[in-house]
Amino acid sequence: MPHQTAKKGMKMAVIGSGYVGTVTGACLAELGHTVVCTDLDADKISLLQKGDVPFFEKGLASLIRTHQQDKRLTFTTQTREAIADADIIFLCVGPVSSHVGGKPDMKPLTLAVDDIAATMRPDKYRLIVEKSTLPVKSGEYLKQLLSKSLQLAHPEISLDEATRPFDITAVPQFMREGNAIHDFFNPDRVVIGSDSERATDMLVKIYQALNAPLLITDVNSAEVIKHATNAFLAMKISFINSIAHVCEKTDADITMVAKGLGMDKRIAHDYLNAGIGYGGIFFPKDIHSLVSIADEYHINLDLLKATETINRYQRIHFIEQVEAAVRQSTGSHSLEGKRIGVWGLAFRPDTDDMRDCPSTHIIRGLLHRGAHIQAYDPIAMGKAKALFPKITYCADLYDAAQNVDAIAILTEWPEFIYADFQKLKAESACRVIVDGRNLYHPQKMAELGYAYVSIGRKSVMPKASSTDEKPLAHV
Repeated sequence: MPHQTAKKGMKMAVIGSGYVGTVTGACLAELGHTVVCTDLDADKISLLQKGDVPFFEKGLASLIRTHQQDKRLTFTTQTREAIADADIIFLCVGPVSSHVGGKPDMKPLTLAVDDIAATMRPDKYRLIVEKSTLPVKSGEYLKQLLSKSLQLAHPEISLDEATRPFDITAVPQFMREGNAIHDFFNPDRVVIGSDSERATDMLVKIYQALNAPLLITDVNSAEVIKHATNAFLAMKISFINSIAHVCEKTDADITMVAKGLGMDKRIAHDYLNAGIGYGGIFFPKDIHSLVSIADEYHINLDLLKATETINRYQRIHFIEQVEAAVRQSTGSHSLEGKRIGVWGLAFRPDTDDMRDCPSTHIIRGLLHRGAHIQAYDPIAMGKAKALFPKITYCADLYDAAQNVDAIAILTEWPEFIYADFQKLKAESACRVIVDGRNLYHPQKMAELGYAYVSIGRKSVMPKASSTDEKPLAHV
């Protein structure tokens, strides 16, 4: 991890020990600070106190245990005790999504502000940092909320700009699930949103240890940067998936088209992989937040609304691809009674996150059409069982292919990329693969004897001359 440990660490508190809060707390401890992470969920805190993590993230459990042993990282449900002596408080609680008028429920933030106000005192400055993605203009909202709470609890405290004992800032996180620790210590940039010179100086001292470019801006701009980043990446994914449909109709190859696009330095290769669309909670949440504030200010953001529509349709399109492939191979008119082997459940590799995951929509669609599902994922099956308790869960990818009419690939796990197809052919009679992640070369799959359907590429049928003896570990 290429970073510099702080010579003299600060006292920090993290309110909210979910994904962002736990990773943030552990990484700040690694930088040499003393960190207390808090959460109202007693079961979650109990797990973390034992060094266990309620979700999967590479390297996080060992990082937590290391800094629990050196007393730099602790977990508690007692928020006010945790923040009483903190120099910096990181807000890692976000609003609760609401479908009523598109407005998020800010109650979790209100509770956090109440706790902060209750521990404020005139002689101690507090720096409060928005770390979770919050709606645009949350900084102003939090400042007003904290000022009001503080005035009620401590009328003797001055709230003048020059003497106010707190500042609200924003340092948005750009961590990818499955790569969060690496991303924390190797960011493309660190965005610091601050309207206070004192707050800015404190944050620069913390984040300069990462040796990354620092962008100093105002709080509102920092909030918009975070939302706009995720919205743009989501839009890029939906764009390439739309082009994939053009390729399917014209016999073009989306992998070549994406490669040609990515060679343009103005566009770049990242997020140009056609597939079943983006998943997780972060892209949808940021799009909803931007659209909500755009509607509030009468701004047309139909581009982002279309991004979401395309993403939802991409999952439906994949279900239709599975159905068409099974119909062609079996002569059946529907998926009723057919068995589908699913490779991959998490929305991306190296995570067990099933929130707003493409696989959940696809599996529901296949079940609705009467199919039976047997699935395998290296990590996410525990989380998936809570959503789909009645489907069959398998020991490995070869087990998931037993006695199925088609194999559907939903996550690009390395063990799927490097599957042993000689072993697969020996253990499973299935010769139909519908690949939602474009893991393999179509012609090589045809040579192996598979009917192969992918995204944005011409489907292929097995070649008559294919033999089981031809070795091919990676296609």
